[in-house]
Amino acid sequence: MKVLVEIDDNLIEDEIVIKCKNLTDEISAVQKAIKNALAPSTRIVFERDDKEYYLSLDEILFFETDEGHLNAHTKDSMYEVKRRLYELEEELPGYFVRVSKSSILNVHHILSISKNLAGASEVEFIGTPKRMYVSRSYYKMLQERLDSRR
Repeated sequence: MKVLVEIDDNLIEDEIVIKCKNLTDEISAVQKAIKNALAPSTRIVFERDDKEYYLSLDEILFFETDEGHLNAHTKDSMYEVKRRLYELEEELPGYFVRVSKSSILNVHHILSISKNLAGASEVEFIGTPKRMYVSRSYYKMLQERLDSRR
């Protein structure tokens, strides 16, 4: 992939243009990375026991939906988030990746992945017994995200 930067004194506003033959996963990842770099930091209010918490996204292991509620999991706790999963997915930084219809995980906290080609693969997190599953259809996307971190 070729990357060009052109200086144009006549521009009123900076612009970024991506030219590609086809919209690939790699191009989509570049687009999301640019969007994340330019976007203001995501503000999420976490709730538990009638209290609001303001946590760093770095503390979050994963988000999952359960019986119509969106929950955020840290190593020790679980909080409710008053958002829809698809809305949250659009706003989260690039180190979060969708791994099933009902969950998004933070790749920075992955300790291991037990591959299961017949079904869902199991993810273990650093420093906690919490686990989650990656559905087969999302496994490749997770693997690509992990490869791009290396």
